[in-house]
Amino acid sequence: MAETIAPTRSNLLARRDQLKLANRGADLLKRKRDALIGEFFDLVKASLQARRDLTKASQEAYLSLFLANAWDGPEAVKSLALAEDASVEIGLTVENLFGVKVPQVKAPTFGPGTAFSPVGAGSRTLDAAQQFKALTEAIIRVAATETRLRRIGEEIKKTSRRVNALEQLVIPGIARQIKDIRSVLDQRALEEVTVLKRIKSKLEAREAADDAKTRAAAQERAGGTAG
Repeated sequence: MAETIAPTRSNLLARRDQLKLANRGADLLKRKRDALIGEFFDLVKASLQARRDLTKASQEAYLSLFLANAWDGPEAVKSLALAEDASVEIGLTVENLFGVKVPQVKAPTFGPGTAFSPVGAGSRTLDAAQQFKALTEAIIRVAATETRLRRIGEEIKKTSRRVNALEQLVIPGIARQIKDIRSVLDQRALEEVTVLKRIKSKLEAREAADDAKTRAAAQERAGGTAG
């Protein structure tokens, strides 16, 4: 249901200010959306590269695990795997990107060493351990880029909805209210002019009638004096 606005000059000025503010807000939101879209596509490229790196790291890791099991034996590989520290520390910060809080995940970088003694461990098993560390790094990088990608994508959708609401609902609604108020005010002004013209015509007619009466009275007095 449309809001009923009293057609007054103060409301007209207020709606004009609101229209300027709404247009300015829509412009700022569109700039923000465009900037986020640019960042989004940059992240898409990074995400695709991270996915390719993950695929490559996964293939190399499982190939090295297959060779380690074949050369060193599954029992030896499993026993050494149990000695490896299962915890992974991940750095997490929050970045303010165009007013959007975006998580920044930093993938850990594993050193060349291992949690177990390399003495007695086969070279294939040691290589598999390093390959799976690289795989872990690749998984975290994919998660980091896709988390940022998802967060920015959600903000783009939210910003687009706000822009659409302003451009399709709020701004046209205010513009219609301004048009309606101006129409009523113009009609009132026209009616006032018409009324003033009528009053002026009546006053002029009355003055003319008074002048005629005055002249007639003067003529009568002049005729009586002459007689």
